[in-house]
Amino acid sequence: MFIKLSREQKLEISGKMQRYFKTEFSEEIGHLQSEIFLDFILKEVSPYIYNRAIKEARSIIERRMILLDEDICALEVPLPQAERK
Repeated sequence: MFIKLSREQKLEISGKMQRYFKTEFSEEIGHLQSEIFLDFILKEVSPYIYNRAIKEARSIIERRMILLDEDICALEVPLPQAERK
């Protein structure tokens, strides 16, 4: 499984899934069924969510690096014309 959840997290999510199925589909699913479905979702969907999060984090870091580079460049002391090379 791509994402590991603690036992407590699995139980909490499993309960939410059971309530969701009951509310949205008027279907009752058992604890075991909801855990099996959760395992499927984690295995099949979590890589997409993880990769999207990484892409967003990379974008944020790249923007911050550009700002940092601009800040560092602003700290440079201008050199006289003759000393530039």
